[in-house]
Amino acid sequence: MESTEQNDIPQVPRRILTSLLASVSAGVVPRAGAPYLAIGRTDEISALLSDLELVNEGGGSMRFLIGRYGSGKSFLMQLIRGYALERGFLAADADLSPERRLYGSGGSGVATYRELMKNLASKSSPDGGALPRILARWITGLQAAVATEGLPTEGEPFAAELNRRVLSALQELEFLVGGFDFAHVITAYYRAYTDGDELRKSACLRWLRGEFSTKTEARQELGFAVSVIIDDENWYDFLKLWAAAARTMGYRGLVVFIDECVNLYKITHRVSRENNYEKILAMFNDTLQGRAPGLALILAGTPQFLEDTRRGLFSYEALRSRLCDSRFALEGFKNLIGPVIRLRRLSDDELFALIARVTRLYAQNYGRDPGITPEQMAQFLQICLRRAGADSMITPREMLRDYMTVLNILMQNPDATFGQVVGSAVTLTPAGGAGEAAEEAGPDTGPGAAAPQDGQPQQARRHYSPDEIDI
Repeated sequence: MESTEQNDIPQVPRRILTSLLASVSAGVVPRAGAPYLAIGRTDEISALLSDLELVNEGGGSMRFLIGRYGSGKSFLMQLIRGYALERGFLAADADLSPERRLYGSGGSGVATYRELMKNLASKSSPDGGALPRILARWITGLQAAVATEGLPTEGEPFAAELNRRVLSALQELEFLVGGFDFAHVITAYYRAYTDGDELRKSACLRWLRGEFSTKTEARQELGFAVSVIIDDENWYDFLKLWAAAARTMGYRGLVVFIDECVNLYKITHRVSRENNYEKILAMFNDTLQGRAPGLALILAGTPQFLEDTRRGLFSYEALRSRLCDSRFALEGFKNLIGPVIRLRRLSDDELFALIARVTRLYAQNYGRDPGITPEQMAQFLQICLRRAGADSMITPREMLRDYMTVLNILMQNPDATFGQVVGSAVTLTPAGGAGEAAEEAGPDTGPGAAAPQDGQPQQARRHYSPDEIDI
């Protein structure tokens, strides 16, 4: 890699770049910097961004991202999360676990809501914990709007007009389920904010985060009675309230990402599992029937979570009839308008571009040339594709983890060569003639692609020069 090529690479902030490469090495999804690694998935991204436009217009949406472990579900969710924040949406994300479910007793339902509120993010607070800043931004925005009318900020008319605008903005929330108490607590927060009452502000935030276990405890902390607290039964109603409140507060809507839905599939108790699926059905009906304005839900899971007729979503007939493929959805034709988006296997071109992208980011992070040529990148991809079933099952996670290991070894052992590092595992195949690293592959490289003939490995589609890789 020549130094002139480095000049075309955007300068990634060192903090983000170091974290990004560490995440890739460990096989986990980077929390920040996902766009720097984004390769392919153009159609999937366009489909999800169209959902954001629908939400911006006051609608609701729900999507299921289905793919194998390591296929890029979580990465795509982080990518869309960044796009949503840049476009003026609020975003909240949570991973399900045995302790966090969509429905459950003993706090496992509201635990998901608390995780979402902890990770609530806005454009000015992209790392989460944005709830206090969101409320403060809204209040100061109202204060600025009243001040433009010429009222003295210290006078009684100013306070009266500000109070009127707060009550007017929250009035429409009172007609939603749980909306009266929700609006009451936000009004109390506004008054504590203007009075500088930190204890009352903290109590209001605790209620909004669902951290009270009883109404008695909430009344003692808040200083007034509430008819409900956020619990396992009603937390989704308050998620819809936050979507409506987000639009009231000047945001375009709320986008909720729920990952690791396979943990619902793993629930052994049938009734408990079906209760969770019933909650998904309620979410699906609400968003698609217009009862959740301003709310987008994106759930990610494995094919087993969706298709298993014994324990997956398809075991629940009401969901199976809504989510199963039509008999006209033939293999080879894409349909990204339906609720289920199945992540295809990245093509060989895209995998090669991903390797080249990581190589150049690695060079930028460490300020030195890794010493890997485009021909050797193509050879590495050939090695990955030689594994049994790799032509359809290879995932970016496993490929990048192996590749980062090669880069790290070469950097820490200056006398080592690429052939020595990978040669112990497999004998390299020559890259071919000049300007051609591999034979041209067919357009279909997904699960339905034909296997290589006569035992020959599938080759990378063609030779890339570094200038062809757009970073």
